[in-house]
Amino acid sequence: MINVLFVCLGNICRSPMAEALFRDLVTKENLNDIILVDSAATSSWQIGLPPHQGTLDILKKYNISSNGLVGRPLTKEDFRKFDYIIGMDKSNIKDIYNITGKPNHPKIIRLLDLTKDWKDIPDPFFTGDFEETYSLVSTGCRALLKKICREQNLYN
Repeated sequence: MINVLFVCLGNICRSPMAEALFRDLVTKENLNDIILVDSAATSSWQIGLPPHQGTLDILKKYNISSNGLVGRPLTKEDFRKFDYIIGMDKSNIKDIYNITGKPNHPKIIRLLDLTKDWKDIPDPFFTGDFEETYSLVSTGCRALLKKICREQNLYN
């Protein structure tokens, strides 16, 4: 099993959006028996809560299931469990390094570093622009799936 974890500050906007979108891509490629997807927060503010309504609305708009999405914290144990730990911005990456105790480890990746955008995904909790976030997350998730398929010899 290949384990993928998406991480953002609160686990209510970007990372659950990425989890749901990536899970949808994995299912469409018939890889859901091979790739497990989850998401987590670097903060403890929203633990146990469902995603932000803006995230739920954008997922519904694109017909992507939000079932099972609940905020949870990133833990040190997640480093052992997950093969790919994907942060949404530089601040998330720094926090992931601090929480896992694994600075600069290659399994910890900023999502858009896999694309030609090479930038942070803005937090729609603050910007209110869930459409922009969805577009960037979608681009990053597609690039991530290609990377995983290439690295793990899963040709889809």
